[in-house]
Amino acid sequence: MTDRDIALLLADAADEVEIGIAPYQAVIRGGRRRRARRWALATATALVIVGTSGGLALAGLRGGDGGEVTPAVTQKATQPSTPEERHVYTPQETTLAAGIEQGETWYVTVDVWGAPRTEAEAEAQLRSMSSRHEEPWDKDKASALVGKITYFVRRSFGSGDPAFLMGNSVSPQDASVGTDLQSAATPLDPKKTDGPLPLVVGHVAKTAQEVTCTWKDGSSTVARRVAAGADINSDEAAIRPAAGSLDNWFVCVAPAGTAYESAEVTK
Repeated sequence: MTDRDIALLLADAADEVEIGIAPYQAVIRGGRRRRARRWALATATALVIVGTSGGLALAGLRGGDGGEVTPAVTQKATQPSTPEERHVYTPQETTLAAGIEQGETWYVTVDVWGAPRTEAEAEAQLRSMSSRHEEPWDKDKASALVGKITYFVRRSFGSGDPAFLMGNSVSPQDASVGTDLQSAATPLDPKKTDGPLPLVVGHVAKTAQEVTCTWKDGSSTVARRVAAGADINSDEAAIRPAAGSLDNWFVCVAPAGTAYESAEVTK
């Protein structure tokens, strides 16, 4: 085979290559970024949310719920192509924690919806979310969901229906880094809106090894990272991955008689 023959074959092959966007994982970030995050929160009088800055905020819920980039590669080789493969219309659900309190079983789950690529996909996703009684903040503007992953965290207690705890729609560049932490403290029982806040749920960078939850009596609970699929032990706090999520998630529960004071990444 001559050099010319080889060149022609290479040209034919190049014509068949589908070029997509560079994967976001290939972006090398410079320095620490401060990001504005909008959180949707439930039960304003009973929910405290904490960000990286350490400030506290209360919010209400509407509804029920310099970098170098590697060369572009083919889309098929880097990510699923269909909305179904990307979990745009059916979320991936992960149980984050479970336990028993006063004879009642409780658990915390997170639904993660894949990022729509078009407004049409986003509109269909909104309809699917509605069927599960989940509503993003920008529920009236489908275009706001394009390119964003949306998650909803719920807690269940006893025989009651799962209660929405918090949610957000985030772009890939919003993934937590370093000691970034976003958390919410709430009662275990959604009906006890005026009680103490023993349940702490939050998300951290996938590099975080340890989160320390400090309680009002001065004691603390340490949540350590576990692998995907690790057993849920009600006696141990853990940081675990959630399917489809940009970050890892942790849950801490205060000992009897005390409540939430603070939470931070300690390793």
